[in-house]
Amino acid sequence: MNLKNRIIAFKGLGEYIGQLDMQAKQKNFMEQFKYVMQQASTNNEWFTPENILFSLKNIAESLTGNNLDKWLSKYPEIVKYNHSKNVALIMAGNIPLVGFHDLLSVLIAGHKAIIKLSSKDDVLLKGIAELLYQIEPEFQDYIHFTDGRLKNFDAVIATGSNNSAQYFEYYFGKYPNIIRKNRNSVAVLTGKETEKELKLLAEDIFRYFGLGCRNVSKIYIPDDMDLDKLFKAVYEYKEVINHNKYANNYTYNRSVYLMNKIDFFENGFMILKEDMAMSSPISVVFYERYSNLETVKQRLSIDKEQIQCVVSQINDLPQQVYFGEAQKPKLWDYADNVDTLEFLLSL
Repeated sequence: MNLKNRIIAFKGLGEYIGQLDMQAKQKNFMEQFKYVMQQASTNNEWFTPENILFSLKNIAESLTGNNLDKWLSKYPEIVKYNHSKNVALIMAGNIPLVGFHDLLSVLIAGHKAIIKLSSKDDVLLKGIAELLYQIEPEFQDYIHFTDGRLKNFDAVIATGSNNSAQYFEYYFGKYPNIIRKNRNSVAVLTGKETEKELKLLAEDIFRYFGLGCRNVSKIYIPDDMDLDKLFKAVYEYKEVINHNKYANNYTYNRSVYLMNKIDFFENGFMILKEDMAMSSPISVVFYERYSNLETVKQRLSIDKEQIQCVVSQINDLPQQVYFGEAQKPKLWDYADNVDTLEFLLSL
């Protein structure tokens, strides 16, 4: 299968998924994928139908001809690249289809994928693969799912926690690899944000219940900014507290802070706590006040290995994205800022 056929297949996949999304909104989507989505939601309560559809919509919007061409134009060598390898993919399961981009990258490069799914997300990608087989049957020879020990591979792309990364490095360090660890995203506010921008920031905080590495878990705010302005902007997400697992986390974290006499602010569904750390618990957003923006920039530079993206209207920040765009990465927005396709084309 040549590159042109692979591009056509993924463009077709995007169109197909886009139709599934439209039909889902009309309560009349294809039975084949309806069952997959229901099973995913049953297996993992965090995977609500709304969040699954959001993920599918982003995939569909990314797989246009223009986006695929723009992405691949950076790699002219891909046209003549013909060194098919077996690439092991160890996937995370924190948000729906979080590993799709790795699979796309492996296949678009002409490699074969040996996939070990997370038990938290072991349904959706198999469903996507079945759709891909319908569009291009040859892909059945390029995708293999395994529940057992990984073997017969030439390279590894593994995503997990800081603890699992140590395990991955021990077992897979001798192979060409990309090993990803924990990362979080932050927001840097100037105090001049509009109400619309702050509402979009709320999307960056609450989408997927804050479980993604691109979710904002820490906010830098000016010394004179009133926190009520932020609370007001996020209020339309108050229904998140009706989700049982989220509510349990909220109640637990609130109780811990109260028992330990730790200062915090709350609005009934979100906790704001002043803290220098980057990674906050579910239902909690850390904040840190600043008087000098240059100090914040220095801090972001020092902590860059912990940061996935920075949500802000300030353009010269590292990995900066605009409000509401954190959970809508482009094909060329690589996790941990490591160029996956460049790595795959170097094998």
